[in-house]
Order: sequence, then C-alpha cells, then structure tokens
Amino acid sequence: MSETDNQPPVITIDGPSGSGKGTIAKLLAEKLGYTLLDSGALYRLTALAALERETDLSDDATLTEIADGLDIRFELRDGETAALLEGRDVTDDIRGERVSMAASRVAAMPGVRAALLQRQRDFRQPPGLVADGRDMGTTVFPDAPVKIFLTASAEERARRRFAQLREKGVSVSLRDLLEDIRARDARDTNRAASPLAPAEDAVELDSTGIDIDGVLQRVLQLVRERT
Repeated sequence: MSETDNQPPVITIDGPSGSGKGTIAKLLAEKLGYTLLDSGALYRLTALAALERETDLSDDATLTEIADGLDIRFELRDGETAALLEGRDVTDDIRGERVSMAASRVAAMPGVRAALLQRQRDFRQPPGLVADGRDMGTTVFPDAPVKIFLTASAEERARRRFAQLREKGVSVSLRDLLEDIRARDARDTNRAASPLAPAEDAVELDSTGIDIDGVLQRVLQLVRERT
C-alpha cells in the first residue's frame, strides 16, 4: 500500500449506524496492527458532555465550544478501548441510546465537525490507521488508498441493535429502534456538513444477511487487492 505525501496509509470504513463498521474496523486494525479511530466516539463524548451540561442540542456555537475544549483520552484496557472524559471512564455511558441519539444531532452541527476534524486526523500514525465513521473517506481522509462504504438494510440494522440491547438486559421495542435508525439515517444523509455518502472511489459492501466473519474476509480481500 503506497503512502501519500509520506503519510501512513489509511483504510476508511464509512456507513450508517448499525452497519457493523465499528466491529469490522476493530477486527481489521487488529489483523493489520494498525491504529484504530472510532470517530463516532468523539461525537458521543461531545454529546455526553453537552447533555451533562444541559446544553441545547441545536446551539451550534455552544456545542462547538464544548467540542473544542473536550478533555478526552482513549486507553487500551485488556484489548478493549476505554473512553475517558475529564478523567472519568465513560465507555459504557456513551453507548446508551440517549447519548447515541444526541450524538446524531450533535454531529449535524458544522462547528462541531470542524472542531473535531484535526483531532481525527491526528490519529494517523505509523504503521497505518483504520478509520471508522461517516465521512472518513470523503472529508477527514480523502487521500486514503482504501475506502469502504459498509451498509445494510434498516430492518437488518434494527434487528442487530435489538439483539445487542436484549443481550444486555435492556427492554426495547424493535419498532422504535427501526424508527430511530430511519430518523438517524435521514439526519446523517441530509445534514449540510459532511453528509453521509460513499466517496466516489469507495467500494460499497452490503452486509445484510452476512455474518461478521464473512464481511471481514471480503474487506481483507479488498485490502490485499489494493496493497
């Protein structure tokens, strides 16, 4: 895989919520020995900070200030990445549905996206980076040699999320989850700043009906072809 401007190579994995991109990105980074960027965690951390400060989630200026001044850190613990906000471990907190929905609204704010842009680019370190998000291949790392757009039907993504929450003992309605996913998709694809869309040179993969190992093998094949 060639480097651009002497920069470490980047593999971007974009796609809608629930497409499996986070899991695939983590497995791929482990396989390749690359650094992992979970860009969604940055927006979730911003959302959590905003919720804790009772900030209006439509107030771009205040949200931008929060994003710009975030005291955040990621630590590797027993093979898992822990997210710390102002020194507190909030790994579980940022995965809740309330924060997830707030993060989708926060991520639509142009000021927030601009404030977090350089933070994301700073993850580009040797020997390479796997970047998971919604605009990794279009905005954050447009020069990435390998770009993947991973998707799945809204119904499939809702079923996956339903199974995850039920496994954690959380009571939730499949219908409500499907409505939330469709609403989130609409916000992500229609926002003015970096809307969710595949990069022109991205390879689109539909994971509907395919297990994680099957998707990973397809991604690894693509990486080998472009190496």
